[in-house]
Amino acid sequence: MTWQSDAPPPQVAIPRRAWPRIMLRGLVMVVVFASGLVVHALARLIERPLAGARRPVSGRVVQAVCRAVLAVLGLRLRVHGQPMPGAGALVANHGSWLDILALHAVTPVTFVSKAEVAGWPGIGVLARVTGTLFIRRDRREARAQATLFAARLEAGQRLLFFPEGTSSDGLQVLPFKPALFEALLAPALRARLCLQPVSLSYHAPDGADRRFYGWWGDMGFGPHALQVLAQRPQGQVTLRFHPPLAVADQTDRKALAATAEAAVRAGICRADT
Repeated sequence: MTWQSDAPPPQVAIPRRAWPRIMLRGLVMVVVFASGLVVHALARLIERPLAGARRPVSGRVVQAVCRAVLAVLGLRLRVHGQPMPGAGALVANHGSWLDILALHAVTPVTFVSKAEVAGWPGIGVLARVTGTLFIRRDRREARAQATLFAARLEAGQRLLFFPEGTSSDGLQVLPFKPALFEALLAPALRARLCLQPVSLSYHAPDGADRRFYGWWGDMGFGPHALQVLAQRPQGQVTLRFHPPLAVADQTDRKALAATAEAAVRAGICRADT
């Protein structure tokens, strides 16, 4: 059964003995997030007049908060390769809401997300606070998006995209949509921009459905989050950073999307062996 099936993974009833764990983890996470928001806001008050769009301190605050949340959950994080230094763009496959925590925990990035996410309860608020760029996936807006991306890149930020356009069950890579890649080929960016593919894979806890961490389709966030909070022992999330691609070496947006997709897909295959 894959994400394309009408049925998500079977929901496992949460035993009574797990509720104290859920409540304790949830409480600690709320404290971590709340404390992080305060520190992040103070950092931005200092950064904004001194560094503008650059986030030399607040980006590290988000990284520390996400590392702490993964530790509270007990979800192990394994990293292969190195995030590229400096400004640029990264692309990754998208399997779960946990992707955001895992990627932020490894390196400060600015997520580029579809506009609807801004209105999602909880997640939308956190996304706005951490500086997420909300855009409409429309080719007609490629020029405006390129201008926006260039401004962020000039400020030293690294932009991160999920080119599949949706999340999957975490066991596969969906075809990359080339529309967003067109903005990266704008003359102001193409000659100097590198794109780094990242493969993100989850290893379910022993005995659990292989798609345990996957969150897709019409699955509710609340029930899925409760299952993750209740789980002990947890599984593992693995990030594999591939060598950066020179955007100037690609002929067009379709070639760039295909090359990045092939690298991400190969990394997922390696994780399964």
